[in-house]
Amino acid sequence: MIRRKNQQLQRNILPAHIILVGFAAVIFLGSLILTLPICSAEGTFTPYIDALFTSTTSVCVTGLVTVNTAGHWSLFGQIIILLLIQFGGMGVVAFMMMVLVLLHRRIGLKNRLLIQQSYGLESIQGVVNFVIRVIRGMLIVEFIGFLCYLPVLCRDYGVSGVWKSLFLSVSAFCNAGMDLLGEESMTLYAGNLWMNLVTMALIVLGGLGFIVWWELLDRQKAYLKKKGPHRKLNSLSLHAKIVLCSTGFLIFFGMVMVLVCEFHNPRTLGAFSFPKKCLAALFQSVTTRTAGFNTIPQSGLYDSTSMFCMILMFIGGSPAGTAGGIKTVTIVIIAAAIKSEIQNHDSIVLFNRTIPFDYTRKALAILGYSFIVWLGLTMVLCMVEDVEFMKACYETVSAIGTVGLTKDLTGTLHVAGKSVIICLMYAGRIGPVTLAAAFLTKGRSDSMIHYADESVLLG
Repeated sequence: MIRRKNQQLQRNILPAHIILVGFAAVIFLGSLILTLPICSAEGTFTPYIDALFTSTTSVCVTGLVTVNTAGHWSLFGQIIILLLIQFGGMGVVAFMMMVLVLLHRRIGLKNRLLIQQSYGLESIQGVVNFVIRVIRGMLIVEFIGFLCYLPVLCRDYGVSGVWKSLFLSVSAFCNAGMDLLGEESMTLYAGNLWMNLVTMALIVLGGLGFIVWWELLDRQKAYLKKKGPHRKLNSLSLHAKIVLCSTGFLIFFGMVMVLVCEFHNPRTLGAFSFPKKCLAALFQSVTTRTAGFNTIPQSGLYDSTSMFCMILMFIGGSPAGTAGGIKTVTIVIIAAAIKSEIQNHDSIVLFNRTIPFDYTRKALAILGYSFIVWLGLTMVLCMVEDVEFMKACYETVSAIGTVGLTKDLTGTLHVAGKSVIICLMYAGRIGPVTLAAAFLTKGRSDSMIHYADESVLLG
């Protein structure tokens, strides 16, 4: 009887449950460690709410901080934060599989199914090798980023530049938005082309998604070898085409919008030369896609620019990557559905491929859940804190999109306000739909029941 109950319990455990509990457990463990005196530079206990906030922003790869990362935390504390960022960027499932591989444990069918569902893979064939490639690829890219940062940061900070380079590389690739450069952060390098290009490259690579990574690499190898049906680079999957085209469009369009809106703003781009304005606008466009670094003060942005940046933050990066937001594929499918409805088409077509209705329904669910969670907790934040509405909206969108940009509001929040942002960061990293699915274990038991149709009025 007990064995039967255990089997029933295991069947009811969904990937959503594992993700939900896994992230929460690591956040809680990280907060307990960060509150210890050994983690602070002054050797004193850190208030638990700040330790919990820092642990959450690290695991959820957000970047909002209540205490200065470089000044408040000791080297040991910074190492803990870096490990939490790496875990957050890697994800619960990849981390679990890495541990099993290192322990030489057999990865059974259940774990393979977990990998398949978590990354949205078509089959369980080769899923273990996929995770190994993901982990290896992350470490290789982060190491290359570390080497690229070394010359500049060692020149500016001496020997400590080595540690700052490693921390910045991991944080940039994982889209965490945290650094050890001090209060002014990346604003010190607003005109440094090399630092901007390296940081943007790491952010974009992390935000593209691992599936697109390997597809591009596989297509490139086939193209160079002139073998197989995929020797042409235009033979990418629909997912890869959507991700690459939407990412390129959002980055370029975002740069143009920031440049136009902020061109004469003396608090942001106004004092820069034209090439520096273009570089700063490009960086702003890239970093709003869930990275969180900034080379211009966010508090100085015009409201029009802030609204546009909030849209970019809400969209975020692409699926199966280190970025947050509702994802590029989601917004493209919704846009295609709207276009199809306006043109009175029966199906939704992208790149000469029809999108199944289930994907449209899921995209709308993601948009709806995310918007409701954001709107609800923004209202709560305005209730518990005396803040300007625009600053509150910017902060909450940044939190749920796991971005990390702020209009200098995070450090002024009280316990209640910090708790609201913690909830938003957690919901943003887990995903509102995953959060909801974790509590739905009945599956599709009612899918065989069909009720009579009846029309309603719309619009």
